[in-house]
Amino acid sequence: LYGEFKSFFPDNAVEYFVSYYDYYQPEAYVPRTDTYIEKESTINEQIDRMRHSATRAILERDDVIIVASVSCIYGIGSVEDYTAMTIDVQKGEKIDQRQLLAKLVALQYKRGDTGFVRGTFRVRGDTVEIFPAHYEAAAWRVTLFGNEVEGITEFDPLTGKKTADLTFIRVYANSHHVTPRTTMNQALKLIKSELAARLQELNGAGRFLEAQRLEQRTLFDLEMMEATGSCAGIENYSRYFSGRRPGEPPPTLFEYLPDNALLFVDESHQTVPQIGAMSKGDHRRKITLAEYGFRLPSCIDNRPLRFNEWDAMRPQTFAVSATPGNWEMEQTGGTFAEQVIRPTGLIDPPVTIRPVEDQVQDCIHECLETAKNGYRTLVTTLTKRMAEDLTEFMHEAGVKVRYMHSDVETLERIELIRDLRMGVYDVLVGINLLREGLDIPECGLVCILDADKEGFLRSETSLIQTIGRAARNVDGRVILYADRITGSMERAMAETDRRRTRQEEFNTLHGITPQTIKRRIADIVAHTASQDGVLVEIDEDGANNLVGHNLRGYIEDLEKKMSAAAADLEFEEAGRLRDEIRRLEADELGLPAA
Repeated sequence: LYGEFKSFFPDNAVEYFVSYYDYYQPEAYVPRTDTYIEKESTINEQIDRMRHSATRAILERDDVIIVASVSCIYGIGSVEDYTAMTIDVQKGEKIDQRQLLAKLVALQYKRGDTGFVRGTFRVRGDTVEIFPAHYEAAAWRVTLFGNEVEGITEFDPLTGKKTADLTFIRVYANSHHVTPRTTMNQALKLIKSELAARLQELNGAGRFLEAQRLEQRTLFDLEMMEATGSCAGIENYSRYFSGRRPGEPPPTLFEYLPDNALLFVDESHQTVPQIGAMSKGDHRRKITLAEYGFRLPSCIDNRPLRFNEWDAMRPQTFAVSATPGNWEMEQTGGTFAEQVIRPTGLIDPPVTIRPVEDQVQDCIHECLETAKNGYRTLVTTLTKRMAEDLTEFMHEAGVKVRYMHSDVETLERIELIRDLRMGVYDVLVGINLLREGLDIPECGLVCILDADKEGFLRSETSLIQTIGRAARNVDGRVILYADRITGSMERAMAETDRRRTRQEEFNTLHGITPQTIKRRIADIVAHTASQDGVLVEIDEDGANNLVGHNLRGYIEDLEKKMSAAAADLEFEEAGRLRDEIRRLEADELGLPAA
């Protein structure tokens, strides 16, 4: 969606707001086994930058389109603090350099005279260079003459080349959770007050272990916040920093939206239920942490929006779904605008039912025939194990096949789909991911194995959505492998037939010939998740070709191969790979190989 909107609206601020965690293990406690799991996370710098760019665009422009995931209902710091904690620098104004640097530190920018990266600043005499949180390949240079701003320029941080002269800049905070010092001091007092009350309650109940644990952890956090303005897990105290009362909704992206905003809930039959489920799961985990003295009870207010809060806060809303759920139908009173007719004249694909016996062999035959015609195939199975086995079996049968599952990272999925469209391989096997929003015009066949196994993955909604993946190609067709026709199959096929009949009538009436969608295979991965890189001279033997992210990625790949070799009891190969990893790591650090 982000890639398509960027091409549809090249002059607008098209932004991207999704969870910025590459890896996230939430803090949790399991009383049954007395197991405490500490929070672990890895932040994706590129997505963090795009989140900052999104909030800045909302506050500064009117022509903004934000593509967001359900993570937008999580707290990100109040819009009042984020707006107030900015630095305006005007050419010709009086400003003290020390005050400017102190303000940058308050906005959680770090001084980096050697490593100049996003969210840092550096000082060179009377010149202050700032790398804003929302930029990827541009930074600002503020030149002072005494206490007067003599000039402001935008430059490329890699080459140092000036790209523009500016008269005014506004520096936004390097974190959405930035807090003014006065608010911080007030929050610390309130946290100490809650701690004293909670300790009295726990000691009074004879729960001395929980009391000691809570006191030790909270006092350490308080010391860190007083000294540095932050601490590990500071989000658990967010209620005090945002000034909200107990139980009030946390500040989220929705508070940044203007009153005249429009909200499109794409694939609403899946998205809307997620909103309510996220807050319930989070609440259960936090209750346990507070009960056993790992957190103060106020941590419960660090949560996503509840469904009723989101419902009250959302602006004018469009729910978009081929299979709308109960909530959408209730909100609209059962009326809706049906978009059955496609501009290209494409019709819903014909559906064929074949027996389950020999379904794998038949599926392989159909995949090979479809590939001969220049089309791709999507195959959906019921279990992860079955998908893995089918992929391996197809590969041995000479089919160019890949497997997409929930363990594959989001950006890798984009690459898998792009490679499928480009013909790197012909068949993509999946379980529950080959459904909503997957637009592959090259897809000429969808095979649904074990279609008669009634359940979540073979419900009416799931079948309609999966069948729809073949509706982007004029020759698209669907095969359901089943020994009996279930109620879900019957309803899904009836709905598909109803739509196809209306589409054919419309095409006949208006003389429209169906045409396959023609979409450019854009490498949106390069735009949304590219790693910063540099061009280097390469050697003929390739010995020095690995630098930066390239080298790190190669080492990680070797580590995976080493683990796999050890698991297969191939210890000599694992040892060889280990030595190679050590050599590369030594080269990276400029050390002699051991």
